[in-house]
Amino acid sequence: MKASICAKTSSAFAPGYYSVIGMPTQRQIRYGIKPLVFLLCALPLLSLIGRAFGFGDDLGPNPVETLQDVLGEWGLRFLLATLAVTPLRLLLGKPWLGQFRRMLGLFAFTYAGLHFANYLVLDQSLDLATIVEDIVERPFITVGFVAVVTMVPLAITSTAGWRRRLGKRWNALHRLVYPAAILACWHFWWQVKKDITEPLIYAAILAALLGYRIWRHVSQKTQSA
Repeated sequence: MKASICAKTSSAFAPGYYSVIGMPTQRQIRYGIKPLVFLLCALPLLSLIGRAFGFGDDLGPNPVETLQDVLGEWGLRFLLATLAVTPLRLLLGKPWLGQFRRMLGLFAFTYAGLHFANYLVLDQSLDLATIVEDIVERPFITVGFVAVVTMVPLAITSTAGWRRRLGKRWNALHRLVYPAAILACWHFWWQVKKDITEPLIYAAILAALLGYRIWRHVSQKTQSA
């Protein structure tokens, strides 16, 4: 099963070449679609920054909690979006979609990292003793911490250079995206105290994405047997 939080898919299409009518060229992807996707991915963060400085709606009576929740949820959304790239690429027959996986993965890590940084700095004021106590004694924080740590090597090794250096080990390493996504959903589920509707939706999406990969893997094994 092929996986990556931020894999960079090499294209088989040279700039200006169309293999299928309506397929974007590499030039269009690089200078048009990718910047647009980048801007869309950055909008939630830009919105939070604007709200923090008084533009638009404020952050509510508990700004630290609002930042914590919004950053964490967007980190999970981008993580699931990263995992959705391969199924969409295969089901829609659009291989060029794979070129956005690395960007989505890095945004997932960025939002998750800021979520954790907000907890460390604004929520706990870098009180190391309290932070360690929380990680050890509060299960949902333990699970969230492990999820963020799991994403670190994926972000670091996301470049083409690291992919060349690691060779076949790169694919094995980037399968860590699966436990990272499971832990992220688990963290969110445990964090919610009453209404679990939203965590349940994310868990169902993750189950569908992982289920598709398992089904495809088993089908390929059966066909090659």
